[in-house]
This record gives sequence, structure tokens and C-alpha cells, in this order.
Amino acid sequence: MLAAKLNRGNEDDGKSSGDIPDDVVEAWAAPAADTDSAGDRAALNAYVPLPGSKSLTGRELILSALADEPGTLRVPLHSRDTDLMVEALRLLGTSIDPLPGKNPYGPDLRVTPAAELTGSTSIDCGLAGTVMRSCRRSRRSPSGRSRSMVTPTPASAPMRPVLDALRALGADISDDGRGALPFTVHGGGGLRGGRVEVDASLSSQFVSALLLSAPRFEQGVHVVHTGERLPSVPHIEMTLEALRARGVEADSPATGEWRVKPGPIGARDITIEPDLSNAAPFLAAALAVGGTVTIPHWPAETTQVGDKLRDLLPEFGGIAVLEHGALTVTGTGALRGVNIHMPDAGELSPTLVGLAALAALPRPDGSPGEPSTITGIGHTRHHETDRIAALVAEINGLGGRAEELEDGIAIHPAELHGGPWRAYADHRIATTGALIGLLVPGVLIDDIASTSKTLPEFPELWHGLLGADSDTDRDPLGFGLDIAAEGAVSGAQIAGGLGRIARGFLEGI
Repeated sequence: MLAAKLNRGNEDDGKSSGDIPDDVVEAWAAPAADTDSAGDRAALNAYVPLPGSKSLTGRELILSALADEPGTLRVPLHSRDTDLMVEALRLLGTSIDPLPGKNPYGPDLRVTPAAELTGSTSIDCGLAGTVMRSCRRSRRSPSGRSRSMVTPTPASAPMRPVLDALRALGADISDDGRGALPFTVHGGGGLRGGRVEVDASLSSQFVSALLLSAPRFEQGVHVVHTGERLPSVPHIEMTLEALRARGVEADSPATGEWRVKPGPIGARDITIEPDLSNAAPFLAAALAVGGTVTIPHWPAETTQVGDKLRDLLPEFGGIAVLEHGALTVTGTGALRGVNIHMPDAGELSPTLVGLAALAALPRPDGSPGEPSTITGIGHTRHHETDRIAALVAEINGLGGRAEELEDGIAIHPAELHGGPWRAYADHRIATTGALIGLLVPGVLIDDIASTSKTLPEFPELWHGLLGADSDTDRDPLGFGLDIAAEGAVSGAQIAGGLGRIARGFLEGI
């Protein structure tokens, strides 16, 4: 039953992310936090610069490809998902050129829009939802040409709502009635657009995909959500904000409705914010182990879902301080159980479920751990894998007591032991295994390479997190403490000092 619900990895690579090989040498041994001779864990003191946001990079790539003039994306994310997006846009005629620079995560990108999209090509979407749902007819395309979209796991990607919406707006799409990948879009010279109803209960990407290309529709678009619930509303606001920043008229006239007027899309030279959701396991480590972890260049205002970590992580015990462009989270290693409802932040749920599993561990004095319930995340069953089923299966596989709820997960007090941890080709399931491995020695992750979807450098950064003793070795990829915004060094130093003050306060209560 579980096997039918979970993504098993790419069919074309001959491997299954759901099965640990007999030879576990290929599995990644999650490093455990250091302890002294008395068994006490050494506190963390880490500074972790991160590359650009996946969500923002994807949106800005699309809008840059549709803009009237060339533009530049600075500090973009370079990962499997964004590489697929870049390749898809290049296949459609967009020129995307790397620029020389000092960013160790990859070059800046110069995007030159095509005068007319090319056709008669195939696009590999992998497991990238933004690529699947956004690289459709979005600029004037030649009549009579077509492009197909394929993926290794077509059944795992629900597409019917957005395909039906595109047909209602005038698109000619062939999918043999599957409502899923692969499908073919036949070029007709443009789209009519107008009002369209869509049930976006499974993914806010259905809405964002329509809004991003809407300025190029003859009538723009007025999207009306028809479902009972809408997950990840901040992602839709991110899309609207990205459009408005380029001079497009885009708003939400009523709850569950969004409207984009037809018109030009302005070119931009933009610096991409760091990926705040990718910060989740690193910041959570400070709570699990104790100590401080600082993420520099954290924006004061943002539409990124990851910014909710400032409110969510302190629920487990600890303090989050945003000061001078850096977020520092401080903990003592004493985790509290939680009762959290988080429909707008589902992508953060794997990390929080991992923390909940650690909060359920027996206390050093022998008393039981604390239970937790995390709800409002039913839509994550339709992410890279069924994340609820996957997390429950893997936590229980290590001896835990996780219970699958209709809309979430309940974690009951239990001891955990080492063993295999399956990633299901899902980057956030893999990083959750790494988080649990901090306190549970012997966790073996079968597919740590799945983190390349959004953060290829995760293994190096994770090891650097645990080996950080000074400003020099807190920079495992050679970023330098002055990578981006002027004043970042002093900001990080101030944040670190605040973190030490916060830790002292926590240890005194």
C-alpha cells in the first residue's frame, strides 16, 4: 500500500530511492553531533551562507525570458530544478549566458528573451513542479509548431487542473486524457486568456503557472479558485509581487481570485534572495544540538515561506533573532513538543516533523519525551513524494511512533535507533534524515544526492555545520564573510553575539 503512494525515484536511472541496496557503502552516513567524554554534546557555532531561492529563481527566469529586454539574475540558485528550467527556456529560444564572478555557488545569468519562441522540441521536467506547470505557451509561439513535455515519473505529477485551465483559455493540448505528463502543446500564435476557474487544492503552482504567463495572453487572466482549501498562499503572493516589480498590473481582487492585466513585462537586473526554506535544517540543528546557527543576508521583508521559520522554530524551544541582515537561531538542545497547524508552510513540514521526532526522544534523566502534532500539511502528499507517508514510514523504521493523520502527522514519545533512511528522491526527506542523524547515530540515507534538486552543496555544508569552530572554518565553500551585502560581516558578528546572549538566557530559565 505504501509503495503505491510513494515516489520511487527516476525510472531511467535503474535505481529505486525506496530501497536501500544490500551494499550500504553507497548510503550516506549522517554525521552525529560531537560529544565529549562525559557524553555532553558540543554546542554549534555556525555561519551558513546559502545560494539563491529556488522559488524566486524559477519565477525570475520565466519572467526574464518573457521580458521586453535582456536582464541579469545575480546569485541565482544552481540546482537540478533550476538547471531543468534553464534548459527548457533555452530549448524554446531564450538565450541564457553565465557571467564571470566570485559566487562559489555558480555564475550570475544574463537572460536574453527570444523574439519568438521556437517549437517542435521536448522538455524534460524531472521532478521539478515549477518547470512542469510553467513552461507552457507563454510568449507568442509559431503557429503549427508544438512542444512536448516529459518526465521520468509522469503519474506522480497532477496536472489536470492546469491543463484544463489552459484549454479553457484557448490552448490546444494533447495528453490522451491522462491529465498528467507527458503532454504536447500545439502552437497557435497566442492565447486568448480571460476568466478561468481552477481547483488549486493540490498545489498553488497551478495558480502561479497561469499568472506568470498571463501578461502575454490577449486578455490577461482572471483566475478563480474553486476548491475548498488553497495551500501555500505565500507562493502566489510571491508570483504577484514578482509581476508587479516588472510593471505588470497584478492583484487579488477577492479571496481565492487573482487577476493579471495584459501588457509588457519589464526587464530587471535583480539579486535573488537566499533560499530561506533551505535554511530550515541548518537552523533546526541549533535547537536539536544546542548552540547558534546564523544565516546571513536574510531579508527584512520577503514573500518566501521560509521566513515563517522565525515564528515556527521557537515553538520547539529557543530564540530566533533577525538583526542587521542575519537570522540567528539559538537553542540548548532541550526540545519541546508542539501542536502546529501550518497550511501556508507545507514545504517546511519535513524539518519540523524531524524536530518533533527528536523532541519525542527520552530525556537524559530518563523521563519520556514530548508528543507533537503537525497538521495543515495534507497537500504535501502531492509534493515530490507523499511526504506524510514517507516521514511516518522512515521515523517508524528507526523505532519511532509516528502516526499518519488525514491532514498531518502525530509523533508519540519513543526511542530511536540507527538504520536505513529512504529519501524517495525527495530533497526534504533526505535533509530530515540528516537532522535526525545529529542525535541518532547510524542513520544511513540512501540518496543524499536528491538534495541536488535545490541545494547540491548540502553534504559539504552539513559537515561544515558540525565542524565550525572559528570564522575561518565556518566557511566550508570559501564564500568569504563579505559575499554579498555591504556590512554583512558586522551583521553576522552582531547576530552571533546576540545568539550567545540568547543561549545564556535560555540556559538560565
